[in-house]
Amino acid sequence: MLADSATKIVVCCGSGGVGKTTTAAALGVRAAEVHGRRTVVLTIDPARRLAQSMGLTELDNTPRQVKGLDTEASGGELHAMMLDMKRTFDEVVQAHTTPQRAAEIFANPFYQAMSSTFSGTQEYMAMEKLGQLRATDGWDLIVVDTPPSRSALDFLDAPARLSRFLDGRMLRMLLAPARSGGRSMFSLVTASFGLFSRAVQKILGAQLLTDLSGFVAALDSMFGGFRQRADETYRILQDPQTAFLLVAAPERDAVREAAYFAERLVAERMPLAGLVLNRVHRSELPTLTAAQSEAAAAALAEAGDNEITADALRIHAGLLRQIDREVRVAGTFTESFPAVPTVSVVAQPADVHDVDGLRTIGDALTNASG
Repeated sequence: MLADSATKIVVCCGSGGVGKTTTAAALGVRAAEVHGRRTVVLTIDPARRLAQSMGLTELDNTPRQVKGLDTEASGGELHAMMLDMKRTFDEVVQAHTTPQRAAEIFANPFYQAMSSTFSGTQEYMAMEKLGQLRATDGWDLIVVDTPPSRSALDFLDAPARLSRFLDGRMLRMLLAPARSGGRSMFSLVTASFGLFSRAVQKILGAQLLTDLSGFVAALDSMFGGFRQRADETYRILQDPQTAFLLVAAPERDAVREAAYFAERLVAERMPLAGLVLNRVHRSELPTLTAAQSEAAAAALAEAGDNEITADALRIHAGLLRQIDREVRVAGTFTESFPAVPTVSVVAQPADVHDVDGLRTIGDALTNASG
C-alpha cells in the first residue's frame, strides 16, 4: 500500500491504541526492503513504541538508521526519529537569527516555557520538522506518525493558528514599544497603550508580561519566516505527493474518530489515500453460521458427549458474531466515504514488537490492498 514512487509523504492518523504507530513503522520497513526507498519515519507520539518495534534503544530529534533489514537487493534504507519540540524550536531560532539574538531568546523565561510546554507548540514544531525533512530532498519517503486524531487536528491547524497569533492585536501592541526605539515595555507609547498594558498586567502579572514583551521583541524579525515556512508546509500537505492514511480498529469510537478526521481532510482538500482497519477478525469456516454452530453445540451437550467439540462450536459462533459487528461498524465509514479505499489487517496472535512483526503487517497491508 502506498508504494507508488510518486508518494513522498505519508501521514498516519488515528485515535489512540489502534495500531497507528505499528502501521507507520510497517510502511517504512516495506518501503525500504521491498521498494528500495530511502525512508524516514517521524513519530510525534511520545509513547516511544516505534523505537522498540525497530530494535532501537531510543529515538531523538536526529534520524537513526534501523539495522537488521533485508535491503541488500533493494538498496533501500530506513531511519527513524522522534520529535523533540524544544530542540526543534532551538534549531529554528539558531538558523534564522544571530548568535547574540539567539542567546537572548534562549534565556527568556517565556521562551523556555513556550518551547517546552505550551499547547500547540508540539504540533507547530512538527510542521517545522516535516518541512526541514522535505526541504533536504534526501528522503524518498517520509512517514509521519501523529498523535491521536483529535490532537492531530492541531497538526493541520498550526499554520492558521500561528498566523492569527502573529497578526493579533495584542501582539502588535506588545511589539509597539520595541519598534518605537527599544523603550521599556511599560513606557507610554500612547495613552491607549498605557491603559492596555495596565489591564493586561492585572491579568498576567508584571513579570510575565515583561517576559512576553521581551520574547516578542527578540523574535520580531523571525515572525515572517515562521509564517512563510508554516504556509509552505501546509501546501506540502495538500500536494498530490502527500497521502493521508487513516488507521482505526473495528470499534465504534475508533471508526467515528476516523470519519471525523476524514471530514476535515476533505474540507481542507488534503489527499486522503485510504483507511487501514486494524485487528479485524476472520473465520476459517465462514460457511458454518453462528446459528448452526450453536445448534450443533446444544445437540452435543444434550447428548452428553464431545464437550470439547461443543465448546469449539460455541467459540466459533461468538467469533462469527464479532465479525458481523465489525463489518457493520466498518460500514458506517464506507457508507459515508465510498470513494476512500479500505484495507483490513487481521488481528495478530501477539503484539508486534520487532522487525519481523512489522514485515508481517506490511505484507498484510499489501496483500489486502491487492
